[in-house]
Amino acid sequence: MFKRGSGAAGDGFARILANTGWLLGGKGVGAVLSLAYLAIVTRTLGVADFGRFALVLSAANVIKTLVSFDSWQIVVRYGQPHLAEENGDALNRVLRFCILIDLASAVAGGLIAAAIILLFGDLLGIGPDMGWQVWAFCMVMMITIRSSPTGVLRLFDRFDSAAFAETMIPVGRMIGAGVALAVMPDISGFLIAWAFAELLCALSYWQLALKVGHGRIGSWRAGRALDARAENPGIVGFLTATNLQTSLSSIGQQVAVLIVGGFVGPAGAGLYRLANQLANSLTKISSLLSRSIFVELARTSTHGKDALSALFRRTNRLALVAGAVIIGLIVTIGHPLLGLIAGEDFLPAYPLLLLLGIAACIDLVGVSYRPLLMATDRAGLSLRITFVSTLLLLGLQSALLPLYGTRGAAIANVLAALAGFAMMGLASRRAMRG
Repeated sequence: MFKRGSGAAGDGFARILANTGWLLGGKGVGAVLSLAYLAIVTRTLGVADFGRFALVLSAANVIKTLVSFDSWQIVVRYGQPHLAEENGDALNRVLRFCILIDLASAVAGGLIAAAIILLFGDLLGIGPDMGWQVWAFCMVMMITIRSSPTGVLRLFDRFDSAAFAETMIPVGRMIGAGVALAVMPDISGFLIAWAFAELLCALSYWQLALKVGHGRIGSWRAGRALDARAENPGIVGFLTATNLQTSLSSIGQQVAVLIVGGFVGPAGAGLYRLANQLANSLTKISSLLSRSIFVELARTSTHGKDALSALFRRTNRLALVAGAVIIGLIVTIGHPLLGLIAGEDFLPAYPLLLLLGIAACIDLVGVSYRPLLMATDRAGLSLRITFVSTLLLLGLQSALLPLYGTRGAAIANVLAALAGFAMMGLASRRAMRG
């Protein structure tokens, strides 16, 4: 029994490394390009206008995160049994159900974006002349929700194709930033560039997903998409839990930029956004590992508790080493890297980069916790912990910002990350014992 579990865990861990390697390869290209296009944007716009640009991006991302669902997890979780049974039509209904959810999310996001621009445009630094441009950008963000095709690629273990499609974001931004610099070097020009990148990425995802799934995902006319609810018990509850959890964790980060902007103005929000983006770039492995780990934990859970426990321990050790290495990189090269990318005007963001990097690395060390809870049917518990962590983050920011400015906001991230790590860790260990 133990040997079989160890073998399953070893195979799963090998696939996690391989799949994360593919994702890291794509992100490696993206990381290099992101340094280049960030340099173009920050040096072209300056601190104040970059702050306004950051506020618009954060508002759009908040809306997208609020209304979008992690439907790729639905495709993976509920598509695997249909794939194993070679029931392509049932798999297709699951996929079409997720597509309907994504389309409804896009409509809801467009309405929310319009309301935010009308009610809070002045707070975000959006004048009447930019309102339509910002709304159009938000709509592009909504219609390019690509969770469903992502699920198809991950279901068939085509992380290589997903990595290629994901590189279209930095490639598109790099091309768009270059064109904007030459033709329209202002906020509007860079918003168009970012929208172009989103469209390019979404088209690539769908093209590759349809190619990979050709002949294996059944007929697009086989039954109604809503029949997936009856065929897959628990799908609605799982969908709701994953949406709320992803929304809470992501919104906490994006709303943080808006809160900072409200307290210290666009310039402070720009510094905070830049530091947060650089810190997240250095810790991108966290989200990549999480995606690979969820797929393998969901698969390995059918091999018994020994296999699941062994895989969980291995991924924890890997995350701990990665977190230590990244903290070392931030301490040693963070300051010169910041000056090289954005210039001397943005060097005051280094303390923020250090604190936000520490917070992101804490999340990285606990990267296995949430996928484990999701794979062991404890999505509700994971959601409650995320809710508490997000409330703690926003509450701490509101308390510390008036006292310590943007550094207070960054300290709040570290404290909230520690609290979330402790709660998730305790819940995960109980899940392994239970």
